[in-house]
This record gives sequence, structure tokens and C-alpha cells, in this order.
Amino acid sequence: MPGTVNPADRRVLGGTKLQVSPVCIGTSPLASMPALYGYEVAEERAEATILAMLSSPFNFVDTSNNYGGGAAERRIGRALAAAGGLPPGFVLATKVDADPGTGDFSGERVRRSAAESLERLGVDQVPLMYLHDPEYHVTFAEAMAPGGPVRALIELRDQGVLGHLGIAGGPVGLMRDFIATGEFEVVLNHNRFTLIDRSAEPLMNDACARGVAFVNGAPYGGGILAKGPEVQPKYAYQRASDEVISAARAMQRACAAHGISLPAAALQFSLRDPRVTATVVGVSEPARIDQISALMSEPVPDDLWAELASLAVPPGSWLR
Repeated sequence: MPGTVNPADRRVLGGTKLQVSPVCIGTSPLASMPALYGYEVAEERAEATILAMLSSPFNFVDTSNNYGGGAAERRIGRALAAAGGLPPGFVLATKVDADPGTGDFSGERVRRSAAESLERLGVDQVPLMYLHDPEYHVTFAEAMAPGGPVRALIELRDQGVLGHLGIAGGPVGLMRDFIATGEFEVVLNHNRFTLIDRSAEPLMNDACARGVAFVNGAPYGGGILAKGPEVQPKYAYQRASDEVISAARAMQRACAAHGISLPAAALQFSLRDPRVTATVVGVSEPARIDQISALMSEPVPDDLWAELASLAVPPGSWLR
């Protein structure tokens, strides 16, 4: 259908030569973190969701060392073992994280984090590994210093523990600094390229110019653009401002007037931008896999995009 994206399409992930689906399945909800998401996910449901993903058109899955204290990776690992391993052509990405107790994000901690992830996942190597949320633990200079976390990741790549390096975080300026080093082939940024907020655009433009793949996380802003502001009044995991809630309500009304759902528009907003290689969509149950495909196929009238752009909050209210 013109204007929509096929779930079975494949895109080249920057300079990695990896072929990935336009949607990357996010597994943070599968770790069962009710304080963050407001609901629990049983282990059986989480593993069933991963198995459903393995038989879906999507071949790109994202997780992290610290999701639920390692619960997401353990659940993925059990599902992969039940399926006989990761099918050929699937791209599994995880992230190294700071020590959850001490906040240590040294080179040695990166090596331990990577080893923990591989053990939980039941694999010897992952195609893509990100440095995750450095903004909370180290300065840019500390991250890039000899013996620091980035150098440790480079060494792990050279040892064959990981295929490619990525950087994942929030602040746009910091992410631009990291990709300017030339050490990263993929950048994952979240909550900053949505119907509400467009603050990631300078980073997206830099990534395109440098041949770095841009992966867009949280296209629903943490849920407000999926469930609506009455059900999920948070944006970027915090209580949304009145301005954001008003914008989301107005967008919900505009979509309804055109006969399309707000989550379909929010997802396709990301998918239709040529600067976005893949969009991370978190899932919490097997049915969500087919729902994503359905949202991708809803036809969005061209004139709705301009209307939605006019309803976004002003740049002064965007995240940075």
C-alpha cells in the first residue's frame, strides 16, 4: 500500500552491512518493571513474546544488561534455547551498563557487563552492542579516555565478542559528540523524535552525514502516543506537562477525524523518515507483534502529517 512500510522490508544498518527490519522489537517491558510501566509481565508471557517475534517478519531485537536487573536477557536466553538458538539473519543487540550498585562504568565494568549479557543470552557473540546511558555515570572525556568504557568496547569488538559498536542515550548534544569520534556505527536515541518532540533532528542529520545508522527509540514517548494521555499521562517516563498532554489530546482528535489511530500515526511518523533506519517498539505480550504489523499498514492521509506537525509542542518545550 502506498505510504506504508512493509514489516518484511530490510534496511542496511549504517556501515555494518547488517540487514534489519524497519521495526526493532524492544524488550524492556519483558523484564517486568511495574514501577516504570505500571504492569507486570510473567516469565511465561515474556518467553512466548520472544518466540512470537522469532516467527514474525521482524528480525531485529533490542535488549540491555540492566533491564530488570538482567531479567530481560535471561528471558530472551531461555526463549532462544527453546527455539534452538537465534535463527539465521536475526540481529540481536544488547547494551553494556554501569554497575547497578556502585555506578561504576569503567572499562573493567564494561567487560563484566558484556560477559554477563552473553551468559544470560546463551550466545558467544552479539552482532551489535551499545554503550548505554553514559550521561548518568561518566563524562564524555571519561568515556573516551584510555582504559575507559569505549576503549573496552573496541577491544571486545576486536576480540570478536561483538560485531559492531553503538551508542545509546538521551541528550542530543552528547550523542552528537560520541558519533563525531568515528568509533560508533549506530546511535540509538529515545523520546526525541516523536509526534510531540523533534529535538533529535540535528543528531539524525549528523548520523546521515557520517554514515551512522540512527535507531529511534520510544516513538510513543513512553506510551502517551500509544494509549492516549488519559491512560498514560507520562512522557519520557515522567509526568507529562500540561502542554504535552494538550498536544497529545489534539493529535488524538485529529487522527480520529481522519479515521486513523494515534499509535499508527505515531509509529509511521518515525518509519516514514528516511533518516531513521529502525524504530524500537517495546512489546509486552505475543499479540503485540501482529498489532505492530497492523499499525504499519494503516493508510495515513498526506494532509494529516501537516496537521500533526502543527500540533507538536514548540521547540522550547522539547527534550534536549
